[in-house]
Amino acid sequence: MPTRRHLAAGGLVSAVLLLAVSAGCGTVPDAQGSTGQSPTPAGASQPASSSPTPAPTPTTPAVKLSANVDDGEDGVKVSTLVTAKASLGKLAKVELAYKYTDTKGKAQKGTLKGSMNKARTSWTAGDRLEPSGSYTLTMTGKNKAGDSTSEKASFKTQSLALSKQVFPEIYPLDGSKVGVGMPAIVRFDVPVSDKKSIEKNLHVTTTPKQTGSWHWYGSQEVHWRPKSYWKPGTKVVVDADINGVSAGNGNYGQKSSQTDFSVGRKFLIKVNLKSDYATVYKNDKKVRSIPVTGGKPGWTTRSGTKLIMAKEYDKVMTNEQIGAEEDYELTAAYAMRLTNSGEFLHSAPWSVGSQGRANVSHGCVGMSIASSRYLIENTLIGDPVVTTGSSKGIEPGNGYSDWNASWNEYKKGSAL
Repeated sequence: MPTRRHLAAGGLVSAVLLLAVSAGCGTVPDAQGSTGQSPTPAGASQPASSSPTPAPTPTTPAVKLSANVDDGEDGVKVSTLVTAKASLGKLAKVELAYKYTDTKGKAQKGTLKGSMNKARTSWTAGDRLEPSGSYTLTMTGKNKAGDSTSEKASFKTQSLALSKQVFPEIYPLDGSKVGVGMPAIVRFDVPVSDKKSIEKNLHVTTTPKQTGSWHWYGSQEVHWRPKSYWKPGTKVVVDADINGVSAGNGNYGQKSSQTDFSVGRKFLIKVNLKSDYATVYKNDKKVRSIPVTGGKPGWTTRSGTKLIMAKEYDKVMTNEQIGAEEDYELTAAYAMRLTNSGEFLHSAPWSVGSQGRANVSHGCVGMSIASSRYLIENTLIGDPVVTTGSSKGIEPGNGYSDWNASWNEYKKGSAL
């Protein structure tokens, strides 16, 4: 019997342990049967696990690429300077490919160069666009994590009739050596009404540096001269960067152009119509005195500062060229043009008897063959010829008349 009571007691203990395990928590009930936890009402949800939920892995946003032209755009103005930009990252590479047919009918294709800013967040094309062209802009950028993104934008430019395209011509010609008075000249084949836009893209660089200004003569010609005569030996670069620039009235610059020239020694001719003598100075030193004859009454030679524009040999001069009633045809062995209207320094053997004594010509300054040969051999285009002694002045734009305006007056001829 004692053995059975012992087994019974052991069985009771086992039952209690079994009950504790079945309760699902390692807590033994107290004397009242409580486990020390609040009971969970039937049907209530169980509390969430106390283990922390892992945070999502952070991602770096992709670089954003943009341009000032849209994919598929048609009729983009040729004045557009294409730009590409990046945000949330940097530009890795930008390429602008083009295809067009030039004014000579030749197919052109290639890649337009551009420049990147230091931060590599912006790229700008190095030139404007060509008419009736097809372009493809390819942009590649990287975000801060180094992930690449690429985008393309293909577009077409506006078409322009040849009559709407403005071509520049620059004088002096490339590589020329000129006199100290010679202005830089840009001529246009089509009238310019938006002078301000065109002039902003005309640049003159001088070595040594000299102050100067542009001055418009009508709508198709603009000159640049320094404040005073060029310093001998000056190097000059003229850049007409007008390709794609608005010229007004729906016209645009077509083809940029550049020239460079140098300035020679200082050579100056002073013509006195009262004494009928010309005095020649080289580097401010008098080197020659020449008897001359000027224009007779009704054909007065113009006073003022003129520049040698061109040199001609065996120049045939007739009354029909200037509208004179007197019938004549004369040949000047050496002639240097001074005005558009027809004034020359030239050899005039037929008037030697009057040279140094009286004015008998039809407006030109005549001299002996020997003196005219000396001048044509020693002068440069742009050498000043300062004429005094008559009441008739040189008209603005009649030849290279730039030095007949004061500096303040000259600057007023600029569009800027």
